[in-house]
Amino acid sequence: MHLNEFASTAEPLDMTVTAEFESLCTSAADLGIAHGSDISYVSRNIVARHHRFHFSEWGSAENQTVLLLHGGNQSCHSWDLVSLALADRYHVLALDQRGHGDSEWARDADYSSGAMAADAAAFCEALGVADPIVMGHSMGGMNTMRLTLDHPDLAKAIVLVDIGPEISEVGTEVIRTFVTENREFQDLDDFVAAVQKYDPYRSREHIERTVKYNLLQRVDGTYISKVDHGPRLAHGAEHRRAGDRFTLEEAERIAQPVLLVRGADSWVLTEEAAERFADALPSGQLVAVPDCSHNVHGQNTPGFLAAVEPFLARFAS
Repeated sequence: MHLNEFASTAEPLDMTVTAEFESLCTSAADLGIAHGSDISYVSRNIVARHHRFHFSEWGSAENQTVLLLHGGNQSCHSWDLVSLALADRYHVLALDQRGHGDSEWARDADYSSGAMAADAAAFCEALGVADPIVMGHSMGGMNTMRLTLDHPDLAKAIVLVDIGPEISEVGTEVIRTFVTENREFQDLDDFVAAVQKYDPYRSREHIERTVKYNLLQRVDGTYISKVDHGPRLAHGAEHRRAGDRFTLEEAERIAQPVLLVRGADSWVLTEEAAERFADALPSGQLVAVPDCSHNVHGQNTPGFLAAVEPFLARFAS
């Protein structure tokens, strides 16, 4: 059983009339995040590469498009507060990537950056989106880098959130441990408590409002993570990680302006690694957001918006 609302057909679902949108606006008010009073926000589905993808669409298609790619074990809703804040000036597309959120799981279990980058390119083509600003966090950032290399003319500009060619093994192990140990729960309070311990930057109230986007409830009452954790079939974990590796030399091939956003307390992207990455980019800019770790845009959304909005404004059509 799904715990959240989303379009279950090919027809868009107006999310602004739902309790979920009211809850989101409450979180925005709690954090002092300004947003438009009359914005468009719909849940949609689309088929690309023989695969059904769910996505959230915000704002007017006449504005500059910003494509948002979430991190691993997350969904398009990890961007909700950011999307809400940008929707009065931008056309925001937040994609549930394959095997995550309310999108279809991959039949071949291919969750490599190459496959996900191809999905993003096909998604843009299917919607007729040209020259988007692509913003990716963690796994979504890896996919953004691969997308930029494989389709060098697709994006107008890039925002990478707490990710780079050199990432801390200690930090990634923290993530893997949390994901492995928190796949099933009998009680939602137990899951909220686990997330609180893992992510002390967000309030319990905020976590409680967003927990529904990351879980399903089985018929036996057990809550399970809404991510495909099944066998990787032909694409085993080691094969996938090897194929996802991105180098500083490859960074030199990214011609687009790039804003690299690092959480000041990040245990995934160290300050030194971030500086090396920014220096390797032909047109790279590094900014650190205080009072947050790896999940920058969720842990300090006002700080994240302050960091990215001037960059986005440079490319608004």
